[in-house]
Amino acid sequence: MQLIKDIPVKTLAPGITGHYAHGENVTFGFVQLEKGSIVPLHHHIHEQITYILEGQLDMLIDGVEHPMTAGMYHVIPSNVPHSAVAATDCRVIDVFGPVREDYKTTTPVWE
Repeated sequence: MQLIKDIPVKTLAPGITGHYAHGENVTFGFVQLEKGSIVPLHHHIHEQITYILEGQLDMLIDGVEHPMTAGMYHVIPSNVPHSAVAATDCRVIDVFGPVREDYKTTTPVWE
């Protein structure tokens, strides 16, 4: 058994960090976003489920706005464009399938 915060942190973008655990078929992430931080518009082959633990994350998914607060989740299909802005400090769970090989390093995703 391991604590998620014992996994080395990965910086995704300024104000956005995550700790990622990888199985054979999925990646599990505990992500922290500072108020005002931005996840730029992007897409990937991975199906993604985002679950909000704390705060408000304003997501744009396939052109539709989704203000998400604690307890809410959204399934983002493969290759669907999406972005987000942290309206407050947020703590989020992200799950990806298949595994996010690019998240196995500490190299930032977006700079």
